[in-house]
Amino acid sequence: MELHGITVLVTGANRGIGRAIAQRLAREPVRVLAGVRDVSAYDPIPAGQGTVVPVALDLSSRESIDAGLDGLGDDLRAIDVLVNNAGQFTAGLLEEQDLEQIYSLIQVNLLGTIHLTHRLLPIMLARGSGKIVNNSSVSGYVNFPAVSTYAASKGGVAAFTESLRRELAPTPVTTLHVITGGIATEMLDDTKRLLEPHFGTLDGWDRQSPESWADKIARAIAADDDVLGPGGKSALGKLASHLPKVVLDTVSSRSFRR
Repeated sequence: MELHGITVLVTGANRGIGRAIAQRLAREPVRVLAGVRDVSAYDPIPAGQGTVVPVALDLSSRESIDAGLDGLGDDLRAIDVLVNNAGQFTAGLLEEQDLEQIYSLIQVNLLGTIHLTHRLLPIMLARGSGKIVNNSSVSGYVNFPAVSTYAASKGGVAAFTESLRRELAPTPVTTLHVITGGIATEMLDDTKRLLEPHFGTLDGWDRQSPESWADKIARAIAADDDVLGPGGKSALGKLASHLPKVVLDTVSSRSFRR
């Protein structure tokens, strides 16, 4: 896909990977709609040849999503690429996780992705062009203990994206399934804090910079790729998910403690 002159909506653009994606795309002549929950707290994202416009987009409910999209006005029909990046994380033993946080996690990570796609897809199909970019996770494939709810949400995103890819194959609208591994963000820090009581030190994890990962995502969009897999140890984890389950069971039993 030619990036010149397109409009891209990036959710979760206030920090981490989302902010890096918005900034990387704005290096090109791209109009970036930076979806943030609270525009009043928005920290301006530097732009190169493009522009970055903060837009209020709260994925916490059906009503707030529709209100955010309706508030875009004419920009809604101008969106060429939707980047479903916004996400939450929770972990730990299931019985110890907060149920409200679990509901919020599923709403933002999975239902928000489906809802936004449901709203924008008809516009793209009518126009005859468009791309849906969904950010899942290696956790959606490597179903380790203590990440059951997060893995469920990201596994759902993976299944949704792959099914949608086949569904859209006869159309000019395409998908990009981004399978994210260890990225050096606040979320990764939260992950380590919540999981180290059950796995010990996690210092050996991948820590790719969000800027490096955002560059790969931008290049994958430009190349009209349909999948972007993780590198490093995360790639080995995804590969292991295709092996007999005894492999991951053995790794889990040796490293996990309740």
